[in-house]
Amino acid sequence: MEIVDIVPDVLKNNVMITTIDGLFKWARSNSLWPLTSGLSCCAIEMMCAAAARFDLARFGYEVFRPSPRQADLFIVAGTLTWKMAPPLKRLYEQMPNPKYVIAMGSCANEGGPFADAYSVVPGVDKIIPVDVFIPGCPPRPEALIYGMLQLKEKIRHPEIIQKVKK
Repeated sequence: MEIVDIVPDVLKNNVMITTIDGLFKWARSNSLWPLTSGLSCCAIEMMCAAAARFDLARFGYEVFRPSPRQADLFIVAGTLTWKMAPPLKRLYEQMPNPKYVIAMGSCANEGGPFADAYSVVPGVDKIIPVDVFIPGCPPRPEALIYGMLQLKEKIRHPEIIQKVKK
């Protein structure tokens, strides 16, 4: 006997059955509070995504937080240098769990055109774990919105991501 069979026919269209974990995943994925790290030109595109034309707020992501203790999503946008890596890692460690990271732009993903420079980190994933990589130099606001929607799916369905990795 399935749990759906317990619900009377009169209520089947008015009742939703889920687990507490599923409810938390749904709530978490629809209310991400980003902490931004605008390190270079990608930050301009990130600000543009939050402005009126692209309206990131329609997806529930408009509350950009000034403190890592209030954020659950870290958007690293731009070139990360080795000098800036320890403060970036400290900010990540100050965020409460569960926490997610988006690497925005070619520089954040792999160092971009500056990858051969001695001072540039060849990817944010060398310092902190990254959940979503957004390519581009700089990526358009639509790419950031798409990346955030991909993160939303990853939060809601982590079991699918685990199957792909295996």
